[in-house]
Amino acid sequence: MSVSILQWQYKLRYVALVYTPFQKQGSQKHRSQFLDSKRKMVQPIIVWSAPGGPNPFKVVIVLEELGIPYDLKIIGYSKLKQKPYTDLNPNGRCPTIEDPNTGLILWESGAILQYLIDQYDTEEKLHYKSFPEKYHQSQWIAYQISGQGPYFGQAAWFNMFHPEKIPSVQERYMNEINRVVSVLDGVLADRASGWLVGDKVTYADLIFVMWNEQLPSIFSAFPEKFDIEKYPHYKKWAEGMKERESVKNALGKQQELIAETYAGKHV
Repeated sequence: MSVSILQWQYKLRYVALVYTPFQKQGSQKHRSQFLDSKRKMVQPIIVWSAPGGPNPFKVVIVLEELGIPYDLKIIGYSKLKQKPYTDLNPNGRCPTIEDPNTGLILWESGAILQYLIDQYDTEEKLHYKSFPEKYHQSQWIAYQISGQGPYFGQAAWFNMFHPEKIPSVQERYMNEINRVVSVLDGVLADRASGWLVGDKVTYADLIFVMWNEQLPSIFSAFPEKFDIEKYPHYKKWAEGMKERESVKNALGKQQELIAETYAGKHV
């Protein structure tokens, strides 16, 4: 699905930049370099997603935040491990992006977010380049992709989809979710800003949104195993991010895909 509104927003922004007085853009050389870089980012970035999975929508959130046009392409789960998709991503998972502006094909959500930040967040809207914030951002990205994502994902699988119920395995992953959340809650308790890094929301916060949103489903059969009220700082942080337009848009698109999948599309 082509995000035409974002494309028009980008074109309008580009026109405004072209006609901004020279004095506001600095030297002629820097102005030309700036406009050249903007001209290159005309084509939408292709984002490959399985029907409704959380990880591709980490990418969508950042694209929405930065106002980058994108096309969301859906591939059914039965086709993930087959050509031609495995020519793009030999691991047969989502997300994968194709950036026609640079010619890059990239997979793994953490790597994709880092690329989008490095390549397109020139105004540092969602990140810091300063020390030590730059490395703290990387720390939290690593924590999400090695901690939150895998533990939440395994709990979801064994609680909701695995044909055989194995209580000891389910207990392990539900306990790990509580541990991961308690770490976040404890750190956020010490952050006056309410964010993981610095005094603004960064991609290090936003990468956690989509798996945060899976908690009600994961614990639907075990409500006694997770009480978000025990983690007030985490709760405030998670709920605050849900109020952002980028997150609302991403969650809305995810729900549309899930509904289409139940209706028989995206097999």
